[in-house]
Amino acid sequence: MRSEGRLAEADLLLRPATPDDVVELADLYLAAREAAYPSMPRQIHSPDELRRYMRKHLDEPAEELWLAEQGDALVAMMVLQGDWLHSLYVAPGRTGQGIGTALLDLARSRRPRRLGLWVFQSNEGAQRFYRRHGFVEVRRTEGTGPDGNEEQQPDIEMAWPDPGSLAGLRGRIDEIDDRIAVLLAERAALTAQVQRVKEVPGHAGRDAEREQQIAARMAVLAPGLGADRLRRIMHAVITESLDAAEPEPGPGRP
Repeated sequence: MRSEGRLAEADLLLRPATPDDVVELADLYLAAREAAYPSMPRQIHSPDELRRYMRKHLDEPAEELWLAEQGDALVAMMVLQGDWLHSLYVAPGRTGQGIGTALLDLARSRRPRRLGLWVFQSNEGAQRFYRRHGFVEVRRTEGTGPDGNEEQQPDIEMAWPDPGSLAGLRGRIDEIDDRIAVLLAERAALTAQVQRVKEVPGHAGRDAEREQQIAARMAVLAPGLGADRLRRIMHAVITESLDAAEPEPGPGRP
């Protein structure tokens, strides 16, 4: 945790929220939004709706609801949804003390590959805050329509690290590699099932014509790679999948 302004590290406690915190969290959200007007549009939900909203975040396994306390006072809250910083609000009178920075540092430590967020175009103070901490603007929208924000106001998507930087590009590659790993495992499992129903299983039963068809079909989806390169890639994938499908040697066997 990094101290800033008048904030001392020992003064601030960051912890996951519990159901007992829901009422106070909703009150803080309401107060922070009201204090931010007109930089932010007024929120459109009732206190009861906000309490249900906070409780929902506690019940979602892919979401995290964090709060910051100083002494006995709740001073800030943060919601993470997947790789998105959904909400970060500091209580009125507590801004400029490094509390928001402490929560943002926590968010980045929990999402070290990437973190995205949306901010209203009218909220220039929040934009400056996120830029100071390495976020860059990705795009601007009118905020309207079914994919817009609830308030239907112009907004900005921001991301950390810069999606065009080396770190940002590598983070995106890492995410793709993770998806490839899952797909390779799924393909290997299906390959093992195929071997149990083929007349000639294993490497002896490889079908060169089918492998050519696979590469040709994939080349339509990925023309930049080309059929020859995809054939070589899939030859290696099929080889390793067949090796993985072979039974492990038993005790005493070579």
